[in-house]
Amino acid sequence: MRLNQITDNQGAHKARMRVGRGIGSGKGKTSGRGVKGQKARTGVRIKGFEGGQMPIHRRLPKRGFNMPFQAVYREVNLGRLQQAIEAGKLEAKAIDAASLQKAGVIGAPRDGVRLLGKGEIKVAIAITVAGASKSAVAAVEKAGGKVTVLEVKKPEPKKPAKAE
Repeated sequence: MRLNQITDNQGAHKARMRVGRGIGSGKGKTSGRGVKGQKARTGVRIKGFEGGQMPIHRRLPKRGFNMPFQAVYREVNLGRLQQAIEAGKLEAKAIDAASLQKAGVIGAPRDGVRLLGKGEIKVAIAITVAGASKSAVAAVEKAGGKVTVLEVKKPEPKKPAKAE
C-alpha cells in the first residue's frame, strides 16, 4: 500500500448534490425548494403568518404569571433514599444536599432539596433539607429518624431606583 492508494471506504463519502444545473439533474430550476417568491429566498421565516389575518398567538389572551424569584428545589423521594442506603452509596447518619449529590441521588441541588413521602424508609436517618412534605417527615420519624428543615433565604426582587 502506498500513500497515493489510500481512499475512503466505499460509501463513506457522499458527493454533494449540485443544484440549479438544469432539468436533467433532477434538482434544476427551483433547486429543490419547490416554490418561487418569498419562500424560495434565503433568510425568510413566515411561521405563524396567516395571510395577513391576526395570528392565533396574538388573538388569544395571555394567561398566567411566571414568578421570576421562585425557589426551584430538587425533589427526593424516601424510596430513592432507601435504595441509595441499601446500595451503600449513602450513610444514614447525616444526610444533606452535598452527600446526596456525591452519592448520585440528585444532580445540582439548585435552591435546595425537598423531601417527598413516596416510597418507604426502613432505617433511622438524620436528614437536613430545604423542605419536606408532612408525609415524608412522619415516615422518617416513624422509622426513628429526624428531619431538619433549613430556612431558605429567597432573593429580594430589585426595586427601581428613585429619581432625585
